[in-house]
Amino acid sequence: MNQLHTPDRRSFLRAATAAGAAIIGAPSITRGEASPDNRRLKVGLIGCGGRGTGAAGDAMTADSNVELWAAGDVYSESIEGSLNTLKKQFKDRVNVADDRKFTGMDAYQKVLESGIDVVVLATPPGFRPVQFKAAVEAGKHIFCEKPMATDATGVRMVLEAARKAKANGQSVVAGFCWRKSASRVAAMQRVLDGAIGDIIHYHATYYTGPVKPMSLPSDRKPEWSDVEWQIRNWYNFSWLSGDGYVEQAIHSVDKVGWAFGDKDPVSCMANGGRQVPFAGAEGYNIFDHFSCVYDYGDGRYATVSSRQTPGCDNENADYIHGTKGTCVINGDRVMITGENRWRFNKDEDNNMYVNEHVLMYEALRKGQPVYDGDWMCHSTFLGLMGRMSAYTGKRLTWDQVVNSHEDLAPDDLKWDSKFEPAPMPRPGITKVV
Repeated sequence: MNQLHTPDRRSFLRAATAAGAAIIGAPSITRGEASPDNRRLKVGLIGCGGRGTGAAGDAMTADSNVELWAAGDVYSESIEGSLNTLKKQFKDRVNVADDRKFTGMDAYQKVLESGIDVVVLATPPGFRPVQFKAAVEAGKHIFCEKPMATDATGVRMVLEAARKAKANGQSVVAGFCWRKSASRVAAMQRVLDGAIGDIIHYHATYYTGPVKPMSLPSDRKPEWSDVEWQIRNWYNFSWLSGDGYVEQAIHSVDKVGWAFGDKDPVSCMANGGRQVPFAGAEGYNIFDHFSCVYDYGDGRYATVSSRQTPGCDNENADYIHGTKGTCVINGDRVMITGENRWRFNKDEDNNMYVNEHVLMYEALRKGQPVYDGDWMCHSTFLGLMGRMSAYTGKRLTWDQVVNSHEDLAPDDLKWDSKFEPAPMPRPGITKVV
């Protein structure tokens, strides 16, 4: 019988994380009672792929007195590619000396020890819990990409660490970028203020093509271990990506949580599967479509449908139906119909990716840390709830999900480890744990 977890003890990278306890410290940027901090702030980048490179650039765009100080990745070529891209725009503010370029599975720890003020966590989300916890223990302000983990065990680890960060005065900012979009903020604030009355039904779509290519077994070099092969194809393994619903459609799931005031749903019933075969790339274990129905009680529901299929029409939209009207969010079309008609002027929108960092650094300069910890974990749990229901074919309650023993990340993972991921989930056979 398939299971949703590997052994339930997360000792993954435990030794390196334990080393982080030796560098526990308070955040290095001034707090509320101090005068504004105008120092040049040092940013460390962990995960030098496209999103990490983009986030580092967004940070330097948001605050002209920020420099990139250190970078870490499992591949040196990723570091060099990222730095070369950033240097074209930011020149000497990309101040990463050779001895602050770190590679390997423990690169994140070395970045945290390099003298940075703020860290950007942008590795595949399977690594997020361990790296987030280490960043909190190191006393850093944190920008972390979504999702927060790929399993319930990991989300609980992040939530516990995030609350410690809040108590320490450390910023925790999530990469759920739509919450920093001027158009979405304006629309959602009206929804929360009652412009469409009580929400009856929220329908969200996330229809797109495949996000990452699936390499064929023939593309694998003989010297690549199981772990290296899987990291090179991280999106297509659920322990690393969380599957497409948790890694990509999580943006739509997050907006559902936002509209419902980040309240817990009663239950979720979902379905999903793989319609397009892997075509020779056996061994991957993610679905290509999901349809998840969240029951919020009192006749209120939310549905999130996602699909990653080539050659189909795409859409990323939100249709929020209330007792007094409807809010539609679809690209530049952001509007409310019904009793309180309204339309957002698209010329007033902003770059939400940069705005995430603008808000964080403006607050830090004033000694006012930003804290997204609780709701970012809540949204990740919502995503896991839909995926777990689709994987098993079972109606799941909120308590079942947040208390699940699901643990997809392998124990004691090393670069040269042998590791066979869980097989493709089979609804009706795969079990809830």
